[in-house]
Amino acid sequence: MGVSVREIVILGSTGSIGTQAIDVVTRNPDKFRVVGLMAGGGRVDLLASQALDLGVEVVAVARASAAQDLQLAFYAEAERRGYARGAFAVPKILAGPDAAREIAAWPADIVLNGITGSVGLAPTLAALEAGRRVALANKESLVVGGPLVLNAVGGDLDRLIPVDSEHSALAQCLRGGRAEEVRKLILTASGGPFRGRTRAELSAVTREQALAHPTWDMGPVITINSATLVNKGLELIEAHLFFDIPYDAIDVVVHPQSLVHSMVEFTDGSTLAQVSPPDMRLPIALALGWPARVAGAQRPMDWTKAQTLTFEPLDRGAFPAVDLAIEAGRRAGTTPAVFNAANEEAVAAFLDGRLPFIRIVDVVAEVVTSHSTVELPTLDEVLDTEKRARAQVRDIIQRTAS
Repeated sequence: MGVSVREIVILGSTGSIGTQAIDVVTRNPDKFRVVGLMAGGGRVDLLASQALDLGVEVVAVARASAAQDLQLAFYAEAERRGYARGAFAVPKILAGPDAAREIAAWPADIVLNGITGSVGLAPTLAALEAGRRVALANKESLVVGGPLVLNAVGGDLDRLIPVDSEHSALAQCLRGGRAEEVRKLILTASGGPFRGRTRAELSAVTREQALAHPTWDMGPVITINSATLVNKGLELIEAHLFFDIPYDAIDVVVHPQSLVHSMVEFTDGSTLAQVSPPDMRLPIALALGWPARVAGAQRPMDWTKAQTLTFEPLDRGAFPAVDLAIEAGRRAGTTPAVFNAANEEAVAAFLDGRLPFIRIVDVVAEVVTSHSTVELPTLDEVLDTEKRARAQVRDIIQRTAS
């Protein structure tokens, strides 16, 4: 009996995760078909091109004013390709603040959430509540709305599949033993562009230096988060929620080669590691095909050549973001949402030249420390908490600048 083709909706299709997911799909037409695409609204030409290539049923843009631009982009792209009028169908267009949630609930087997930031929480919840399986690249969904997301999953953890390379690696390694045999999860970090620098040496970091990640090609927010190691803090909270492992049993080590994507240590002293070249197409393909692997998702390691794998302890003095994330995660409730929102606002200020690099995590720490946690928040309470955290960051920056 043949395996049916899985129908997929991709949120954030014009970003790094989205474009690589489309590559995986187009190379495996016997396994996957894209039925819907969503983007923020800034790259309507690319979105129109993707939609025509894939023959999707529906497209969505978060910015309502982009709907007309998108429709015009369809006709312009069709004309460029030499299509005759009537020879192609413009897919249904959804636009506005509810578009992401609406397309996330569109009939499909899998929703790949590749949106960046906490705006990805609402569509994650919409997809789960509609009964979809979610391939989650939007780590903020779990960090910001952990209890809400886990409640929507309803105990069926196979409905929420990790896409981040670290969590995909952990999911693969965890297949090697029973839950009661797990002693520790070990997240690896490249160390970013400032590995080995002291805190004092980070005081003069420029925007260009912080955006020069040594391994991964990512968007500006994720790249800055990797430079501060906030990204690793977010991933640590996410690992706790994904795999129900206590914070005391999750470690972070620096691995500059970015070949070992994470490890699991078992109670008998054995450690399993997932190793592959740094290429997001492997975890994307695994999430779309879960629990099956997709043959040829990426090139394998060449073990006939000499390889050097090194591991270093995390310098928690120079990079305090991981410990701050653990504190936020342990306080739970709305505190992880405050950690994430304050960081997003501080990163935006750094990218705009309004905040020094060294101050990003300091400002986040000030906001987290002053927050009074709401233990079991509703979605509205989470969103309101985020709004107030962002305003507090802006107040801190304005106060210290004057």
